Amino acid sequence: MCLIVFAWRPDHALPLVVAANRDEFYARPSLPLAAWEDAPGLHAGRDLEAGGTWLGVTVNGRFAALTNIRKPGQPLGRHSRGELVAQFLRGRLSPSSYLAEVAARADAYSGFNLLVGDADQLCYLNSHEGQPQRLAPGLYGLSNASLDTPWPKLQRAKAGLAACLDAAQPQALLELLGDAQAAADSALPDTGVGLATERLLSSMFIASPNYGTRASTALIRRADGTQTLVERSFGPYGAHLGEVSLRL
Repeated sequence: MCLIVFAWRPDHALPLVVAANRDEFYARPSLPLAAWEDAPGLHAGRDLEAGGTWLGVTVNGRFAALTNIRKPGQPLGRHSRGELVAQFLRGRLSPSSYLAEVAARADAYSGFNLLVGDADQLCYLNSHEGQPQRLAPGLYGLSNASLDTPWPKLQRAKAGLAACLDAAQPQALLELLGDAQAAADSALPDTGVGLATERLLSSMFIASPNYGTRASTALIRRADGTQTLVERSFGPYGAHLGEVSLRL
């Protein structure tokens, strides 16, 4: 998962609204959004290489999502980052308690940003910063740096989410995530991957022969606890492979 914009408003009619893109090599095998047979009540896509996931929810209101941190040369973690999402969704620890536990073993993973929440809390951990945060109500964004790092695509995504937030609908969130406009070279971050790759990664929706946006996900949670979760799947060059819609 390489782009997440979200609104956390605990006292609102729509307390949690999330729009997220998972960017990955197309060759990495995965399953689309579905109920997990080995974890009753858990709904997520699934990475078939390591068994974890990039974003998921449970029927009792737990939510978790992940992005990696783009930093060439960082140590390769012993464990897959996707297990951090799955462990929270399977577990019973509060969001803040879970991130405190993860922070103590974060060096077992390559760099990550982790969001975990329930009906009462939404919490965040950047593994390089090491300090879990309980988020105040607001509109936030994550890409592959720190929370709200003002990369062009993140600023565009946050502005787009703000524009459709009053009457948030899954299809509007998915349209937002499909924006393939690249940033101007003068606005690109320098993360050590070279100019051509910075250009490729600068759009919200990424399409190429080998790497790109594999899934776009819209999540809307209502005050009564019901949730709508919609995922679109994509292949090489951005080919649309299908859509899954769940009402939980």
